[in-house]
Amino acid sequence: MIDETLKDAEIRMNKAVTVLREDLKAIRTGRASPGLVERLRVSYYDTPTPLNQLAAISAPEPRLLVIRPWDPTILDEIEKAILKSELGLTPNNDGAVIRLSIPRLTEERRQELGKIVGRRVEEGHVAVRNIRRDVQDDLRASEKEKLITEDELYDARKKLQDLHDKYITRMDEIRKAKQQEILEV
Repeated sequence: MIDETLKDAEIRMNKAVTVLREDLKAIRTGRASPGLVERLRVSYYDTPTPLNQLAAISAPEPRLLVIRPWDPTILDEIEKAILKSELGLTPNNDGAVIRLSIPRLTEERRQELGKIVGRRVEEGHVAVRNIRRDVQDDLRASEKEKLITEDELYDARKKLQDLHDKYITRMDEIRKAKQQEILEV
């Protein structure tokens, strides 16, 4: 029972790390990356659809993204979605593809993005802490119901804390890598 609970906690913590990674992909660095726009929602027949389901996104150059929609009639909708987004990029539509030129980041913008990364990582930390708290509550309830002993509770809580520390460390490594990527000139 304890092993199942800890395995569930590990799966949930791993999901929190995965969500953080996906979330940080959308933060602009000085380099073009398809992850920057692939989750952007585009109105396709009045249905918000992720851009990566509507178009091929490539980065042929370090500072250029090319979006080639499979249905050319949605070029205008893709353009509107990019303009509405917080990316701060201006699309260049030539009738067949959309080109996004990624300008160099100013030092001020780099610091701003570093703070955003920090906030997102802290949100990930909170998610992991909440998972730990929920599992601790479950373990305490099991101990009160005499399903596990006090010693088993103690051991399980230690294992849970080790799990927590492992995923917090992993998130901090992701933060460090992303901030280094942002600071690259």
